[in-house]
Amino acid sequence: MNTHTTRGLSLLAALLSLTTAPSAQTSVPSSHADSAPAGHGVATDAHPWVVVPMQARDPVNYITNLRDGQKLESPFVLKFGLTRQGLASISEEVQGAGHHHLLINRDLPLDFTKPLPFNDQYLHFGKGQMEAVLNLKPGTYRLRMLLANHKHIPYFIYSPAITVQVTQQRASVKPESLLRKGVSLLTPQPGDVVKRPFRVQMHASGLNISHTQIRDKASGHFQLLMKGPNGAETLDFNHGHTEAWVKPPAGTYQLRLQYVNNATLQVSHETPWQTLTVQ
Repeated sequence: MNTHTTRGLSLLAALLSLTTAPSAQTSVPSSHADSAPAGHGVATDAHPWVVVPMQARDPVNYITNLRDGQKLESPFVLKFGLTRQGLASISEEVQGAGHHHLLINRDLPLDFTKPLPFNDQYLHFGKGQMEAVLNLKPGTYRLRMLLANHKHIPYFIYSPAITVQVTQQRASVKPESLLRKGVSLLTPQPGDVVKRPFRVQMHASGLNISHTQIRDKASGHFQLLMKGPNGAETLDFNHGHTEAWVKPPAGTYQLRLQYVNNATLQVSHETPWQTLTVQ
């Protein structure tokens, strides 16, 4: 196994946490709030459309944009998600929430009671980042996500390991050029026809997602606007959730995902409206 890593990985990860002050845009309605954490340290959202379906498993990390065995050139963007659990920055303890770590060519720790180390094979995303720019040398790498608390002590929440092959390191591509601040809906896609309940996967690029207990201007949370046959609804994910299962009444909806700054409660980034048909 090739274990080459680069000195710049930690710097690149830090670049992703940089945020600008949000522009004065939309104030956040406070009509929907999250409920207290439920079992397994999982918080559920109070809005009646947000459900935890029977098919949902225990919380798990996952990599959203790469597949096992993929060949690629560096630098490249690695995106990661989390189901049934919220994100929070490490500035203070938040029950039932954590932050991502990327393990490069490392197995899961033998002792889950000790903090994860800080080096180029354990990348920490303590501000609530959902992606990283990796600038790896050519070689084969095993990648795995692992969630930990504010003290970097891991939960039993991790992704399957995937192996990728870096075929070339492109000196002409500046890693920072791959950073694009914004939010996106990974699922559903525009024009999709879905059955209830359906999965909503949210992603933030160059922005930090955190439980609203963290009132930091460098942190924010998702909210989903849904305009349907019976009016408009706002689904706030105040616990730092990046994924949800939603069960609205059947009909045609317009969806928009927004990023809400935790300190100012202003919307700084949002997606275009997209159409969704719910059966």
